[in-house]
Amino acid sequence: MSLLGRTPPDFSAARAAMVALLRRRGIADELVLAAMGAQPREDYVPRRLRAKAYEDRALAIGHGATISQPYVTAVMLEALAVQHGDRVLEIGAGSGCVTALLSALGAQVWSVELDADLHDAATERLNGVAEVTLRVGDGALGWPEAAPFDACLAAAAAEEIPPAWLEQLRPGGRLIAPVGRRSHQRLILVKRSSDDSPDICTSLLPVRFVPLRR
Repeated sequence: MSLLGRTPPDFSAARAAMVALLRRRGIADELVLAAMGAQPREDYVPRRLRAKAYEDRALAIGHGATISQPYVTAVMLEALAVQHGDRVLEIGAGSGCVTALLSALGAQVWSVELDADLHDAATERLNGVAEVTLRVGDGALGWPEAAPFDACLAAAAAEEIPPAWLEQLRPGGRLIAPVGRRSHQRLILVKRSSDDSPDICTSLLPVRFVPLRR
């Protein structure tokens, strides 16, 4: 019981239903499913939207930002194939939801957020979460002094991938990002070449993210 004598809402059934939906839609990575099934997604949305936290759609969190649709988040994490100990650059902390999931998958995360209010709120939510460092800054510039990274995940869409994101990846590193104008965006996975051959770029699915701001 809470101090007001009311039992806090139980989201366990909604969380399980979300994971079941992700499985039906083709998400097969058990580590990703387990991380998303354990995360209290309701803590990363405005209080008025807590009842909608596990719906398979993006939700506005203020300051022109959104928390991504669970399916799109799962696709990104599965494609990124995070390994324990990976150094991951995140562009756009937003609510801190994906930051926490990356940490749960064993990553060391450096997250750049342009909006100071979002940064402060995410920092508070992520207090105590292991191996997470956040700062306010221009995400298009990445985090050069912490490079190289094993992976980069962008939560905002650039018309073209900023050169810094690829330059700050180690050879063999992976980058996943929405690319394009708002009405014509694709989720792109790039695997950086470990030799002189071209990077491998794969288009995964159409998406709609907020644009990258600078």
